[in-house]
Amino acid sequence: GYRVSLQGNFFGHNDTYMAFPEYNPRKHIKLDPPMNIQSNATASKCQIWWSVWNVPWYLAEILQYELQYKEYSMSWEVALNKTLPSSLPQVEIEATELHSGTAYTARVRCKVSETEISYHSQWSEWSQTTVFQRADVPKVSENILNTKTMQYLFIPLSFGTLLYLFWSCKLSSRRQEASPALIFPHQLHSFSHSIVCTMGILR
Repeated sequence: GYRVSLQGNFFGHNDTYMAFPEYNPRKHIKLDPPMNIQSNATASKCQIWWSVWNVPWYLAEILQYELQYKEYSMSWEVALNKTLPSSLPQVEIEATELHSGTAYTARVRCKVSETEISYHSQWSEWSQTTVFQRADVPKVSENILNTKTMQYLFIPLSFGTLLYLFWSCKLSSRRQEASPALIFPHQLHSFSHSIVCTMGILR
């Protein structure tokens, strides 16, 4: 640790002012803001990444980041904040969190993770910003929609056709079985008429 004091003329007298009787630099860290922030947006997600500068490797592994993003035309007061769970200098935003056709801007800052005991820091200043826009979901053409519609209708139409053919065949077989009983009275009537005519001739 260190002892930090200020010497100077205070109220007309040379004096020494003790600012920090016990100052530990590891407990008072303020890092430089992240740099080179970039983004790449697709129809499903937006990837944002950056780098840190002038940070020792043993601190880079225990950093935590906070992402802030908003619609480009809005103020930072209404921005959304995300504290990232990983020390990796990257993050993904799902497309469901973004409006299609709307431009967004994002920035990030860093500090030593609050779970650390040996080191402590405050948030750095915000980085420069990056601008991104979610890509539009490609529209399905009308021909593809018609093809898919026909594919969905093919199975029920085929099933209905098979049922119709089945019942038609079944009804046809029933009619064939019932035809002798239906024809016999007509034949009997014709036979009786023939007998009557023959008897008339014999007379």
